[in-house]
Amino acid sequence: MKKIISVVSLTLIGFTSYSMAADADKGEKIFTANCTGCHAKGMNHIAEGKSLSQEDLKINNRHSSAAIVDLITNGKSPMPAFGKSGAISTSDIENVAAYVLKKADAGW
Repeated sequence: MKKIISVVSLTLIGFTSYSMAADADKGEKIFTANCTGCHAKGMNHIAEGKSLSQEDLKINNRHSSAAIVDLITNGKSPMPAFGKSGAISTSDIENVAAYVLKKADAGW
């Protein structure tokens, strides 16, 4: 029984890793098209100290997919609410969040 649980767990982890990578890849295209004007290379050219670096994301309580999705969806002045305006779909916002976290963890 333990062996079966281990095999199933490892299989699920493998699928989870693959889907996260696919989402981040999709997110990169959306990020490039919509976000690089202010956030090129993970920087924030509008508000200093609020870059997309792992350190700044943690300091600003944004180092989670849910927090990034919330920010992209609802905006925070001067950043527009991409989700509320319908400019970016919910699934694409989730893909962008996966991309941002992947790049932040890798140091952009």
